[in-house]
Amino acid sequence: MDRTVIAYVIYLLVSVGLTIWVARTLSRNGRIFLADVLHGNEQLADAVNHLLVVGFYLVNLGFVALYLSGDQTIEDTRGIFEALSTKVGVVLLVLGVMHLGNVYVLNKIRRRGVMEREQVPPVGPQDWVAPQAGA
Repeated sequence: MDRTVIAYVIYLLVSVGLTIWVARTLSRNGRIFLADVLHGNEQLADAVNHLLVVGFYLVNLGFVALYLSGDQTIEDTRGIFEALSTKVGVVLLVLGVMHLGNVYVLNKIRRRGVMEREQVPPVGPQDWVAPQAGA
């Protein structure tokens, strides 16, 4: 078997495995965060979480597939490791950027929700005070 094909197979296994692991981790831990962002609406949190995971898979697996091909022919075992380190490293960076982007957007949504909750008085007005003259 050609060394380039071996590198492709290893790259796909590692990249797809990492993508699945990161997506499951984000889904499991992000659900709690989404429930807070969405004011405890569990069904909506589950639906948004599922949509985010599907989008995460589509973007990352699409990138993995596009980044599969290479210009160079791998001549030796060292070449396999060098090609894999570059390709897997870039995939890890893309996964990290996607994760940080998701956290940033969700944090903005959460902050907006917290600000809206703080603007509502905790107790309704109980009495009315007439304005004072000369004040």
